[in-house]
Amino acid sequence: MGPPGAGKGTQAERIAERFGIPAISTGAIFRANVKGQTELGKQVEAIMATGGYVPDELTNALVRDRLAEADCAPGFLLDGYPRTVGQVHTLDGLLAESGRPLECALELIVDEDAMVARLLARAADQGRADDTEEVIRERMSIYRAATAPLTAIYADQGKLRQVDGMGDIDEITARIVAALADLAD
Repeated sequence: MGPPGAGKGTQAERIAERFGIPAISTGAIFRANVKGQTELGKQVEAIMATGGYVPDELTNALVRDRLAEADCAPGFLLDGYPRTVGQVHTLDGLLAESGRPLECALELIVDEDAMVARLLARAADQGRADDTEEVIRERMSIYRAATAPLTAIYADQGKLRQVDGMGDIDEITARIVAALADLAD
């Protein structure tokens, strides 16, 4: 978990590789569907262009289908999900049905102005139309209102682990690995 630009995607790939599990990025799945002009892509394109969240029903269905795939049996890392309290409850239900507990929720703690600068640089490098400053600020606002409260839920469950997400990518990875050390067994 963490605001847009916190490095969730980069770190998710690294951590998933280290633990030998798939990293599931709802944002990447949505962007691939938009690019491929699939039915799902057509439904979410306008929402994503304004920085809004894709409705829970669509996102939950996507995650439910993805978690049912065979490569998720030994475990998985979710990147960009859950983002709302409703999604937390859906995820809890999905995991209860499959008999798999959520082991932890990891939050990257970052500086918002640094994230805006990082996302603007990424937009220039990758040509991402959804990363204008106005859209980035809207996504940050939505994050604070809808997603940040999820950390309280996971803290109450004793599952929240917070890591400083500022600095060199390798340093951040090392901090995350240290925070997750007890899960490697």
